[in-house]
Amino acid sequence: MTNLQIFLDIATEAALAAGAVLQGYLGKLEGAIIEKGRPGDLVTAADKAAEVVILDILRRHFPEHSILAEESGKLGNQDNEFLWAIDPLDGTTNYAHQYPFFAVSIGLLINGVPQVGVIYDPSHDELFRGATDLGATRNRRPIKVSETAELSKSLLVTGFAYDRCETSDNNYAEFCHLTHLTQGVRRSGSAALDLAHVACGRLDGYWERGLSPWDITAGIILLQEAGGKVTAYDRTPLKIESGRILATNGHIHDSLSQELQRVPPLSAWG
Repeated sequence: MTNLQIFLDIATEAALAAGAVLQGYLGKLEGAIIEKGRPGDLVTAADKAAEVVILDILRRHFPEHSILAEESGKLGNQDNEFLWAIDPLDGTTNYAHQYPFFAVSIGLLINGVPQVGVIYDPSHDELFRGATDLGATRNRRPIKVSETAELSKSLLVTGFAYDRCETSDNNYAEFCHLTHLTQGVRRSGSAALDLAHVACGRLDGYWERGLSPWDITAGIILLQEAGGKVTAYDRTPLKIESGRILATNGHIHDSLSQELQRVPPLSAWG
């Protein structure tokens, strides 16, 4: 087995274990939900417990690797070429309300490039996996992006950053603009699952801002291995630390990028 296959299998073990933790806590969090400083930015006992399980598995197998986890922050030697980006519960607000759209997301960057990704949706028992040159799968079966070639026939998805009420640099105007040009725009509340659903052809494109590496690392490699395309809004190479991503089936990438860049400012919508 290649190293990437080993990394993928261990990440899968960790994601499934964390998913079991989340299912165990679901609906039993009364009094164990707090805000992390911004309205709507929640953390629960389930987030923390799931992250402990993931960290234990990764450290046991790869003690020399560095880690960037949503709840624990930077761990280990951050100069190491291997960096695990972990979100133990992507979609915490959904989870806190028992809305069944949340996931575990575990991605591995090697020298800053996403190479391995696992996203597990425990509510629907869907396991998405991908690694460079190893393809992308859903529940061990190959997946690929959609063939939708026109923006007018596409179904898109996006999300809204936690600071959306505090800054004009949000995507409300983009949401409205693209709703008029497509068959619809959805807002799920989980960036990881948004990327996974573009990868398996359920959605045709996704854009968002205000993201962290743990939100998108796994989904990036999953989508690329499924035949999709990931860039910055303006189609330049993606910088994960920018927090902005444009991800599509590839066919509508240019047209979606162009529309994002010509969206009227929010003030023009009245």
